[in-house]
Amino acid sequence: MELLSQHGCHGGVQRFYRHQSQAIGLPMRFSVFLPQQALVPGARVPALFYLAGLTCTEETFMIKAGAQRFAAAHGLMLVAPDTSPRGAGVPGEADAWDFGVGAGFYLDATQAPWRMHWRMESYVADELFGLVTSELPADPERVGIFGHSMGGHGALVLAQRHPRRFRSVSAFAPIAAPSQCPWGEKAFTGYLGEDRARWAEHDASALMAGQKAPPFPRGILVDQGLDDQFLPTQLHPETFEAACQAVGQPLTLRRHSGYDHGYYFITTFIEDHIRHHAAQL
Repeated sequence: MELLSQHGCHGGVQRFYRHQSQAIGLPMRFSVFLPQQALVPGARVPALFYLAGLTCTEETFMIKAGAQRFAAAHGLMLVAPDTSPRGAGVPGEADAWDFGVGAGFYLDATQAPWRMHWRMESYVADELFGLVTSELPADPERVGIFGHSMGGHGALVLAQRHPRRFRSVSAFAPIAAPSQCPWGEKAFTGYLGEDRARWAEHDASALMAGQKAPPFPRGILVDQGLDDQFLPTQLHPETFEAACQAVGQPLTLRRHSGYDHGYYFITTFIEDHIRHHAAQL
């Protein structure tokens, strides 16, 4: 890992790293906030992965969310990967803001030309998880995951697909049923092909509907702004809510008047999400 920069922050340090990813086959960047407790030699602290949304990078959350203050209070490490490979040279990779660069959807593509480098599930759940629990002082038994929009989709899906790694989960305005919305249909067709059965393996609502028992009995937290411009067409939290109810999965789905899809919404409720994960980790 190459340390690109380090900054004092709320008694701990904010770091930005670059490394050569084996899963992606290209250099990848990620950011880490280490609370003061993590700087003690030999320490192990709980860690919380944050997955950002469309067009974002590893910097977006750390700069905009104001999460470090609350993570420091609870002794939580924060980890934020980039949202896709960059510099792959795939024709058309940067032609659209909702597909390709900045839009990895946290899955492993199976379709050419994306399958060589667009392997974000393997990157986050395997490679980056292993990196921060071996090279950094994250406790592998106490790792949670959350995210926003496309990253909320990623968090809800990766938590269900890797429950032994991610012990807690929450989301802000997630794409909760991507098989049923334009963003998801475009991404899934491009990355996974036309087989909707394969899509269901990466759809949070479909995965939850197929659970035989509640995967997170201590509860899932989701916040959704009611003035979110994408709520009517892209997000479908009610579909995820119904799936949770059907399998008995405890879900706190909070709907907030006056809040849209952006980071002003996230900064308002970020403390609640940090507390949610700290209580479970």
